[in-house]
Amino acid sequence: MASPPSPPSPRSLTSLVSQLKEPAVLRRDVLASFVVFLVALPLCVGVAVASGVPAELGLITGIVGGLLVGLLPGSSLQVSGPAAGLTVLVFEAVQEFGLGALGALVLISGLLQLLLGALKFGRWFRAISVAVVQGMLAGIGLVLVFGQIYAMADETQPSGGLAKIAGLPGLFGEVVTGGTALTAFLLGAATIAVLFLWPTLPAKARVVPGPLVAVGLATGAAVLLNLDVARVEVRGLLAAVDPPGLGDFGSLAGVAAIGTILAFTLIASAESLFSAAAVDRMHDGPRTDYDKELMAQGIGNTVCGALGALPMTAVIVRSAANVQAGAKTSLSRVLHGVWLLLFAALLPFVIGVIPLAALAGVLVHAGMKLVPVKEIVPLWRTHRGDAVILAITTGTIVIGNLFEGVVLGLLLSVCKSAWETSHIHLNVHELTGGRLVVAITGNATFLRLPRILDQLEALPQNRPIELDLTGLRHLDHACQVALETWSQRHNDADTVPVRMVPPPAKDPSSTATV
Repeated sequence: MASPPSPPSPRSLTSLVSQLKEPAVLRRDVLASFVVFLVALPLCVGVAVASGVPAELGLITGIVGGLLVGLLPGSSLQVSGPAAGLTVLVFEAVQEFGLGALGALVLISGLLQLLLGALKFGRWFRAISVAVVQGMLAGIGLVLVFGQIYAMADETQPSGGLAKIAGLPGLFGEVVTGGTALTAFLLGAATIAVLFLWPTLPAKARVVPGPLVAVGLATGAAVLLNLDVARVEVRGLLAAVDPPGLGDFGSLAGVAAIGTILAFTLIASAESLFSAAAVDRMHDGPRTDYDKELMAQGIGNTVCGALGALPMTAVIVRSAANVQAGAKTSLSRVLHGVWLLLFAALLPFVIGVIPLAALAGVLVHAGMKLVPVKEIVPLWRTHRGDAVILAITTGTIVIGNLFEGVVLGLLLSVCKSAWETSHIHLNVHELTGGRLVVAITGNATFLRLPRILDQLEALPQNRPIELDLTGLRHLDHACQVALETWSQRHNDADTVPVRMVPPPAKDPSSTATV
């Protein structure tokens, strides 16, 4: 069992200090921290508002992700905070259990992440089918887009994916009739347009992150034109802190709450560790220790839960910005938490002038990017089974809920793998004297049993038969019983019974260690 993640060891601290003594490294980390802060600020606020909670709770999660998780071992350049991928689940949890129970849900999920990391489950999250992960993110993205379209028009979104889709004609009817809905929608649409156009500008013009520019322009337009649109409500950082009480934990004893906790844990962990793998491919520094990173995420979520804040994951957008800005050490992600704290403490009034429609536009853009449109056609051409799993996972999340979609996707992936690995080949040849030798090779599992029995039962019943199983790599119990029953009953009473040659016995001493 792995020991709990501790602050960096003296050796790693010495290495970090020696790196920061180099002016070039220190300068790069400080500049990278500002870039990450500018990327994180609108996303922290936007994810919180889209989740149906006060904006300050998103900032608290971002601060914890920087100041606490940034100091812990695991991944040195990955940045944690509230993520769009959990927005739908958090929104549904707040609607069902109330805002007070959110902290309890997140805290228990954090403790589960700590346990999984201590049991060294971190590396096993990499074994989750990519089709399931892509389907999960696509489903989240679609529900997020459908929900935030309502927020772009300053309208309340219905609960459930199907209700959101069914309500779109009525929503667009409200928008085209003019008034506040049209004004807000145009502001959100302009925000999305800026986000799509920003990457096409020259690199020198893209020094400031696109989300910040889009929200800044929308906010400036709303203020200068005195637009009548809804704005972010500000309560103050300390006032937003709401630790869960004993009653909040007591309300989570039902099956629905347990499913939500498991969904929080699974999705936050998978997203963080997949992000870590992606970040490792972007730089040539130290590789991620997946078990320690999972435990670091668990500590962060435990603290966020204790403060009543949003759940956190490692966020690929912020992490990629950190690496691309030239960060070399974990100082950049810690400092980004410092800048978030200073902003929330000294300039909270700035948040109160941001139009909700602009933040909704940022989330619609983020939801679109979660749908792997460019990868679907190549996936269908090369791995149709995975494409089907992706589509079913996505569809189940949209029409049902996130937990059901992920569980169904995982079950389908296991079934697909079992089917593909249970290849079987049956070869029949005749010896002198009329004896038939039936050689079965491959992996004989219950999935292939109908095919095996169909071919065996088609053999003549008046000929001596030898059933050779020595070429089998695996024979499960269902197949063994079925083959034994067939061999005893197949031949006529006047014919020699079927002779079955069993597979070689397994030698435990020869088991290879992988």
